[in-house]
Amino acid sequence: MLIEHIAMYVDDLEGARQFFETYFKATSNEKYHNQNTQFQSYFLTFDSGARLEIMTRPEHQLEEKSLYRTGYVHVAFSLGSKEAVDALTEELNAAGYEIISGPRTTGDGYYESAMIGFEGNMIELTV
Repeated sequence: MLIEHIAMYVDDLEGARQFFETYFKATSNEKYHNQNTQFQSYFLTFDSGARLEIMTRPEHQLEEKSLYRTGYVHVAFSLGSKEAVDALTEELNAAGYEIISGPRTTGDGYYESAMIGFEGNMIELTV
């Protein structure tokens, strides 16, 4: 079984697309726009073939995102090396994104960092 894609609602669709293209080298398809519902989305594809759908619509709800909420909590990107984790962590920190842990080796053996990315969504960077 393969997870085909993961989807997330965002307020700023173009800003989210630019964030993932800039820092995670995503490739976007053409924007889909349903004129009846005003739903809009992009599918972002990463080098591995993984896909993230970013979506917006007028009636979605913006709620505070607790790090310890139930449900989907973060997306983890495997960057291939400790050096890549360190470099992207530093780049995101310099761009003003909050680094909440790491880079470090976790108790279960992962080398990772975690940050608050676009629109308050937690992103994990790992080898």
